[in-house]
Amino acid sequence: MTHLNADIIWRPMRPDDLAAILPLAAHIHPDYPEDDDIFRERLSLAPAGCFVLADASGVHGYLISHPWAGHLSPRLNCLLHHLPAQPESWYLHDLALAETVRGQGRAKEAIQLAEHAARKANLPVLSLTATGPARTFWLKQGFTPEDISEAEKAVLASYDPEASFLSRPVSGRV
Repeated sequence: MTHLNADIIWRPMRPDDLAAILPLAAHIHPDYPEDDDIFRERLSLAPAGCFVLADASGVHGYLISHPWAGHLSPRLNCLLHHLPAQPESWYLHDLALAETVRGQGRAKEAIQLAEHAARKANLPVLSLTATGPARTFWLKQGFTPEDISEAEKAVLASYDPEASFLSRPVSGRV
């Protein structure tokens, strides 16, 4: 396990961070490509849910999350255009960490940031689409599979055949 580097911190994402995030996303998620506009739109729509893990040397990870409604996750590489008027959950669109910072608890920190955003928005649930390779990780974080409709199965197929819609209650809710 790598030792925690105290100089690397999660901070709010800025538009100029996208220049570092986009190649990181392409490297970490080559099987799940998304256009640059997807990242720009999510940051524009929900800046309170977008963070980077960074230090003076650059960006080492990112979290993109936003309010969402229902159990139908957004299709891969599709613009939202707007957020739901009456959200029901806080959706983790993407969490990516460079190999050099994995195993340091940084993903748990990112999940805590998402939970904080959910609490501020008074949303009781975190939700996400787990790709096949990431499903085990998310289950270990306390997320559980949701019962899904045929429409949801079609959306999940835009990710991969093993993708699943997961959720968990926001911890520390009053």
